[in-house]
Amino acid sequence: MKTERKYPAKKLQFTFGTFLFFVAIIFFATTVRTPLTGVGTIISYIREDLGISNTTAGFLTTIPLLAFAIVSPIAPKISRKFGMEFTLFYSLILLSVGILIRSAGNITLLIFGTVLIGVAISFGNVLFPSFFKAKYPYQVGLLTGIYTVAMNISAAASLAFSQPIAERTGWQGALGCTVIFGLLTMIAWIPILRGERVEQFHSAHEQTGGKKIWQSSLAWAIAIVMGMQSLLFYCSTAWIPEILVSQGFSLEKAGFMTSIFQLSQMPMTFFIPIVAEKLSSQRPIVYFFTFCYLIGFGGLFFEWTSGAVLWMILLGFASGSSFGLVLMLFTLRTRNAYEASEISGFAQSFGYLISAVGPVLFGFIQELTGSWAVPNMIFIATSLILFVFSFISAKERYI
Repeated sequence: MKTERKYPAKKLQFTFGTFLFFVAIIFFATTVRTPLTGVGTIISYIREDLGISNTTAGFLTTIPLLAFAIVSPIAPKISRKFGMEFTLFYSLILLSVGILIRSAGNITLLIFGTVLIGVAISFGNVLFPSFFKAKYPYQVGLLTGIYTVAMNISAAASLAFSQPIAERTGWQGALGCTVIFGLLTMIAWIPILRGERVEQFHSAHEQTGGKKIWQSSLAWAIAIVMGMQSLLFYCSTAWIPEILVSQGFSLEKAGFMTSIFQLSQMPMTFFIPIVAEKLSSQRPIVYFFTFCYLIGFGGLFFEWTSGAVLWMILLGFASGSSFGLVLMLFTLRTRNAYEASEISGFAQSFGYLISAVGPVLFGFIQELTGSWAVPNMIFIATSLILFVFSFISAKERYI
């Protein structure tokens, strides 16, 4: 038997309070991206200053993904204990502490701070889909779109500005300055803490009729969608520049092509959640992003370099669409916010575990075969697996 809400579901009304809510959401989205995305552009500064190996340096980008995989399943349970608003606020405090520790200037604190950052960001990743569903269930698509676009824009800005800041202040300054966003978000979050609380969830047994989330075939289908989507994104981000260089592009042009891939995701991450919410079945979206994936990766596989810009645009559309859809599946396939948080934690744990090993595996296969042909074939095969489980998940039903 489903637990009823403690207050009536509301429609979003555009008031000053709503404006503050949007500001808090945008700040939060910025806070969970800027501490991560800027690391790659200044990794050489960190490596040279601390005298660490490439393996250790690369591990810095893997730590948060492993933290996501480990912490995601327990985030809903912690939110039940402290309340969703306060759990998210406490995660901001932990994130800010992690940023300061990471910027202290030695390898031990660098790794420890990175672990804290990964743990803190896990809560935002898992809880926001259910937070939107509980707070404003009629505008989940709009709120998800705004949140994901804010994440993408802040990630792009972090990529652009981290290196110039590191040139002037050192890598410690480039990493440490992101604490500003954490502090601003805490201030913006205060009205939410003082406002009406979202549903306080009852026990998992009351919410799901005693059925564990991992016993649901639909939950596993959504988890596989999250895993395959994450694998494609992180492997594309890591290796498409190298693939293009192997096909005759300069490093500068390959980097430019990758930026096209990143920017092309933004309109899809905004519009797809809104469209998905209005459809009874989301299978048209599945057809769309599968087509884009297959054409884009097909162009890379056959080395049709004259169409590289088009391949990057299509892959950006595909990545943004599949990410936007999987976030919506957490709310569209559940009846209440608790279930949404449970499937979000379950699917993201599985997804980030796969994405953590994906780039390393692709690099190993390339070294083993001496060619990018096999990794490109894996891109295409993964796109087909993503299609199958997205098609299953897109049918209107509930976990």
